[in-house]
Amino acid sequence: MRQMRLIPAACTMLLMLPWLGTAQALDVRITAERETVTVQHHGKPFVIQREQDPNHVVDTAWGKTSRKCPPFCLQPNVPLPGIHAVGELEVLDFMEKFVNTGEGVLIDSRLPSWYMAGTIPGSINIPFTVFGEIPTATDVEKAFKLLGAVRRPNVGGFRRSLERNFADWGWFGARHKTAYWDFTDAKEIVLWCNGPWCGQSPRAIRNLVKLGYPAERIHYYRGGMQMWKVLGMPSVVPDASTVLFEVSGGE
Repeated sequence: MRQMRLIPAACTMLLMLPWLGTAQALDVRITAERETVTVQHHGKPFVIQREQDPNHVVDTAWGKTSRKCPPFCLQPNVPLPGIHAVGELEVLDFMEKFVNTGEGVLIDSRLPSWYMAGTIPGSINIPFTVFGEIPTATDVEKAFKLLGAVRRPNVGGFRRSLERNFADWGWFGARHKTAYWDFTDAKEIVLWCNGPWCGQSPRAIRNLVKLGYPAERIHYYRGGMQMWKVLGMPSVVPDASTVLFEVSGGE
């Protein structure tokens, strides 16, 4: 008798399963096949999904269309030859393939005050001003250590001359070396800032290349926080302990 009562209950649950699956599905997906992406944000998983409210609009700060130029002028998709331009989907792929494995770094290149107001999940803050310093500056050394570069000991003039002359041949492992830094194992990086009108990450990219960072390992997300917000993607307010560089000024 007890078994007979269980049969209708089991049938009811089976009939409800498709409905339960539908209820959990997101109406606003990232792509038709992709609902969410999980990224490691300072050691903790963060699930990225788009805003589900169809009436949601971006806040005023990110909806602004006109800013004085200069300094807030439109930036090119590719700041320098060899740099890879990426959009939102490529950034999400980068999170899964590189950030989550520790093989790459997503860089919020804005000043700490901007970073603390909200950042893209998975990012660390290395302000654009850091890479404008001399190659041996303390902040440059700190940043390059995070990015996998290795400080070289004193390199003699003769050896450095050989490296420069034979870099294109691949001799002496010189292709990714400068007098101060070895970028052989430098990580893949994506830099971003406030949006297509923001010059902070393009400036950081130009200075990184001047310092010797391999251009082919640098990716630029021109859309930045503005396009991230416009597409209903989430930001996260970081803990103050994650501020690694104390700088001020700039854009």
